[in-house]
Amino acid sequence: MIFSYYPGCTLKNKAQDLDRYARLSAEALGFTLEELDEWQCCGGAYSMAKDEIASKLSSVRALNSAKAQGRDLVTLCSACHNVLKQANADMAGDAEFSLHANNYMQLDEPYHGETKVLHYLEVLRDVVGFDALKAAVKNPLTGKKVAAYYGCLLLRPGKVMQMDNPENPQIMEDFIRALGATPVLYPYRNECCGGYIAMEDPALAQKKSTAVMESAADMQADCMVTACPLCLYNLQKNAATNSQVPVLYFTELLAEALGVKG
Repeated sequence: MIFSYYPGCTLKNKAQDLDRYARLSAEALGFTLEELDEWQCCGGAYSMAKDEIASKLSSVRALNSAKAQGRDLVTLCSACHNVLKQANADMAGDAEFSLHANNYMQLDEPYHGETKVLHYLEVLRDVVGFDALKAAVKNPLTGKKVAAYYGCLLLRPGKVMQMDNPENPQIMEDFIRALGATPVLYPYRNECCGGYIAMEDPALAQKKSTAVMESAADMQADCMVTACPLCLYNLQKNAATNSQVPVLYFTELLAEALGVKG
C-alpha cells in the first residue's frame, strides 16, 4: 500500500533521522510513504482569521496533489497534521474560503476537501492495526515505562481532528503497548509544553515544559514519547536543563522495536 507523504520542514532538515525511521518502519510493516513533489511549508500554525487565505494555500496544494494521485495523505508531524486537516475541513465545509482558494490557485479541477488526511499513528492503528504491529515487533520494549505526550495539536480541535478523545486519548498508549512497553498515565500528557512561545517568552516555555516532564517523572516514567517535532525540541531542551526523563520521537521508538533503527 502506498500513501502520499507530507514530511514537513523539520523532518527534512534538523530531524532527518526521525523521517528515516518512519520510512524504514513503514516498509517493515508493508506500506510505503511516497513524498509529494514540490511540497511547501504548511505554515506551522493554523490561522483562525476567516480572511487569511494565503498562508493556507501550500496546504491546499499538498492536499490537491494527493487527490491527483488518488491516495490518502500521511504526515508524521502533529503541527503539519493539524494545519493540513483544518485546511481540508475549510475546503470541504466553508464555501467562501473554498471559492477564494480555488480561484487563487486556478486548478484544472476545483478542490473541495476530497483527500483523507492521516497521521502516521492513525495508519498504525486503523490500517496496519496494533495487533499486527505487535506481531511485527522484533525487539519488544519489555519493562520500559513510557509516558505518551500528546501536546496541543494532535487532538484539537476535536470536531475537526477526530483522531481520538481530546480529553482522554488512548492511541499513543495503545501504540506503546503494541511495542511491548508499559504506558504511563500522568496529568499533563495533553497540556501545552510552551513550544509556540519559546522565542517570545523562554522562561514561560521552560516553566510549562518542566511541568510536563515533572508530571511524567512523578509517575516513574523511564522516558517520554511525542509526535510533534516542536514539542520534542522544547521538551528535550528543558530536559537537558532540568535533568528530567529523556524525550523521544515516536518513530524512533517504533524503529527500535521493529529492529530497523540503525
